[in-house]
Amino acid sequence: MSPEGKVRVMVVDDHPIMRDGLRDALGASGRFEIVGLAGDGEEAVKLAREVQPNVIVMDVIMPHKNGIDACREIMEIHPDVRVLMLTASTEMDAVIEAVAAGATGYLQKYSPPEKLVEAVSDVAEGRLLIPEEATREVFAMIRGESRLDARRASDNLTVLERETLRLFASGVPYNQVASARSVSPVTVRNTLYRIQDKLGVKTKQELVIWAVRNGLLDDLDVGN
Repeated sequence: MSPEGKVRVMVVDDHPIMRDGLRDALGASGRFEIVGLAGDGEEAVKLAREVQPNVIVMDVIMPHKNGIDACREIMEIHPDVRVLMLTASTEMDAVIEAVAAGATGYLQKYSPPEKLVEAVSDVAEGRLLIPEEATREVFAMIRGESRLDARRASDNLTVLERETLRLFASGVPYNQVASARSVSPVTVRNTLYRIQDKLGVKTKQELVIWAVRNGLLDDLDVGN
């Protein structure tokens, strides 16, 4: 958060008029500090490292590097950031790719300003903002994939490791996971690295997918 308590937002869109419109709509709400504007995915990755936003509002289709690939890279270097993906498409594949890349929100590109403001606020607070029907479909597809050795890998996790993974995969920020466990954020980060080693996964996005496949998020209220 900024010193004034505002959510730090970065806007990414290759169309200047749309980019400026998003900036103005969010800025006019008084809830956000716009800390950066980017015109393509490559620029977004570099800028996110520099300005450390709380939320990134990013278009899916862009030149040089699309929003899905940019989201995936940004989550690797800045795992606490929340990404709200904007798209004019209603194709289910776009939702699936956005979730797999680490996005925690998904919104139609031409939604009214008040819905955009509400969506950014929700994502900033850690809510998983994906249409309920899409979320059910995504989770069903992920769960339908191979579960070879899943039970054996799950048995290798301690109770605290499973709870840490459940909180992280459900979109809870590092500092809140740390508070819930009465440990430091560094301990949470180290725990997630240890879990990655135990499960044999390479990225935080794969951790989330593993958690979904193995039922850790079965009690998640996706409708809120």
